[in-house]
Amino acid sequence: MDRIWITGFRNYELGIFNNKDPKLTIINFAINKLLTNAIYDDCNWLITGGQLGIEQWAIEEALNLKQTKFPDFQIALMTPFIDFGKNWKAEKQEKLTKLKQSVDFSSSVFNTPYEGPKQLKAYQQFMLDHTDRAIIFYDREAENARARFDYQAMKNYASEHNYPVMLIDLDRLQDYADEYQMRNSDYLE
Repeated sequence: MDRIWITGFRNYELGIFNNKDPKLTIINFAINKLLTNAIYDDCNWLITGGQLGIEQWAIEEALNLKQTKFPDFQIALMTPFIDFGKNWKAEKQEKLTKLKQSVDFSSSVFNTPYEGPKQLKAYQQFMLDHTDRAIIFYDREAENARARFDYQAMKNYASEHNYPVMLIDLDRLQDYADEYQMRNSDYLE
């Protein structure tokens, strides 16, 4: 079994506040390509969280791939604690609930409400222990991005384990944007 963790920027950290944002088109293109390549490399599971942004977009792209090309691919949505997302606006809570119902497996690492940062650390360790590699959409220049904590945990874990970590920074996202543009301009000609 080969399991991948995809995480990274939250939507607001990228300035994406609706599904019509052109940046989201590029991110979804990148996620789709990365997941497709992982599946061709024998990845069986996407295991990720339910954070707004990269994690939810990864689940949506995985669900699309499962429905259209890879019906045996499995998707798990793991939250750090039982009441994850309870302070979100109603429509965001509804989206999280819908995603939980759409994946193959959904649970919380802690079956208790949020108690403190120790749960988030334990969640990171759970994700590292239950996946074989990671893709993180994060840029080291974004010092305040929450993904910096996951990136540091991944790097520390990878220094002692065979745990490949692929960093998708803003330069790499620009490469995906260029590829997307080239594909679409070739298609239009």
